[in-house]
Amino acid sequence: MAHKMKVVILGANGAMGATSGAVFAGAGFDVVMLARDLDKAQSALGGAQSAARAEAVADRVKLGTYDKDLERTVSEADLIFESLAEDLSLKKTFFERVDKYRGPNSIVASGSSGLSITEMARGRSASFREHFLGIHLFNPPQVIVGTEVIPHAETDPKVLRDTCRMLAHEIGRKVIVTRDRPAFVGNRVGFKMLNECAELTEEHGVAFIDYVVGPHTGRAMAPLATIDLVGWDVHKAIVDNVYANTEDEAHSSFRLPAFMERGINSGQLGDKTPKEGGFYRRGQKDGKAVEVFDPKTGSYQPLEKPTPVPFVEKMKQFNREGRYSEAFNVFAETKGVEADLMRRVILGYVSYGLNRVGEVAESAADVDTIMSFGFNWTPPSVIVDLIGAKNIIAMFGRYHLTVPPVVEKAASNGGKLYRGGMLDYGRTLVG
Repeated sequence: MAHKMKVVILGANGAMGATSGAVFAGAGFDVVMLARDLDKAQSALGGAQSAARAEAVADRVKLGTYDKDLERTVSEADLIFESLAEDLSLKKTFFERVDKYRGPNSIVASGSSGLSITEMARGRSASFREHFLGIHLFNPPQVIVGTEVIPHAETDPKVLRDTCRMLAHEIGRKVIVTRDRPAFVGNRVGFKMLNECAELTEEHGVAFIDYVVGPHTGRAMAPLATIDLVGWDVHKAIVDNVYANTEDEAHSSFRLPAFMERGINSGQLGDKTPKEGGFYRRGQKDGKAVEVFDPKTGSYQPLEKPTPVPFVEKMKQFNREGRYSEAFNVFAETKGVEADLMRRVILGYVSYGLNRVGEVAESAADVDTIMSFGFNWTPPSVIVDLIGAKNIIAMFGRYHLTVPPVVEKAASNGGKLYRGGMLDYGRTLVG
């Protein structure tokens, strides 16, 4: 692919459309951002400049509307990147129009975070289907470089190779190729754990779960704060999609908690609705003090930090000092209810993630890459290596978790499972 490729963004006025435009423009590509009207397109350009922190982005970006500019710009594009709302029928309507006007060699990509790529291509021309795939950028894409590329059965292998090469070498993405399964790899693995943490709040409370399963266990943000950042509505769309369209060993973990369904229906979506809140919200009187949601009553109370738990504080200290093996020794050996809760969640993440190898991901390395560079979570294989494959298999048994074949293999040959470099290994554990 030529470096100066032409990219058309559909759905440029959305958050992901605007920031994706910034990513492509920042790589030196000529970008056209299309929206329903020019005011929305202009707003998208402002969002792209803000995301890139560079006014020069505007030099590579042109604006347009679907009605006036879609036919011309799509016919001239090398890449048409769809970033519309996660609505299959809406996407298919636009792809029907794109199919009429695109050039024979242009690539068409959906930015969907988990809808069926195969279904989007259904009914389109042979050329469209051969040149169609998914490119899932994680939010915010100008910061998070993990990227999933999702071919379907009819995607031309050369199109897949060229797309991966362009993303990796010209835009600096950490790319994995995933199979066309609901939520792909990253969201399938990540939101299983996030939804499990949401379920646990009814028994243990929001602040306690975010404390016990916090950054010391290997993630940049606490899980419930992450759901607030993503948005309860987006969370629901992802877990509902997986729950409806898959059947695996953790199927029940994708059932949206009833209190979240009620909250979404009343406009409670997390950080994007500051007045209604999410698991947390700013105090309504001064806008500063943080309140925390009580799933049992549906009300908010002033946030009170949980009483420090010694093993949590010890793990935090070891991580700060780069003593990761010692931190996970504490993880593995501490006794008590709180430690059991933490282990059940984190070992569930490791088991579920590595069991997706062969189903959605090609390798453990792909799961590790996307959880590290897409979610900023410690890769499952790192945790296996720190605890030891034989030891973690025994722990899986204790919590009735399925042992992944790749972990069994590591236990039998005594080797390490993680394939990243040592600097990478340490980076993933600093939350």
